[in-house]
Amino acid sequence: MNTVNWYSQLIKPGWAPPSWLFGPVWTVLYAIIAGTYGTVFYKAFAGKLPWMVALPFALNLIFNLAFTPIQFGLKNNLLATLDILLVVGTLIWALVAVWHASPDLRWVVYANVPYLLWGIFATALQITITYLNA
Repeated sequence: MNTVNWYSQLIKPGWAPPSWLFGPVWTVLYAIIAGTYGTVFYKAFAGKLPWMVALPFALNLIFNLAFTPIQFGLKNNLLATLDILLVVGTLIWALVAVWHASPDLRWVVYANVPYLLWGIFATALQITITYLNA
């Protein structure tokens, strides 16, 4: 069974968005992530920001990029749920860390509000899908 068929056959809540919406949303979010995370990593490499502030951003990228292979490659809803909880957890950690570390970079927090909101929504959706298909 291919990935598209597998996902389409999962039981989803009535409030689940259509599958075609995920691509455009993630395109916008990855542009935000590239700009904001790139700035944080640049500042860390330049010695203008402690590496401990950049750490949750790095972990967030790892967990974010792991989601698709876990969900659609392994087809493992439970592991994908754990992963998306780590995505949101590291995002919150990252935003709190940069907020406290650098008043000049508070725009990074504001710019990532759409990512945080989508992440919370996606987490609720993933938890619901996992529950409905257990």
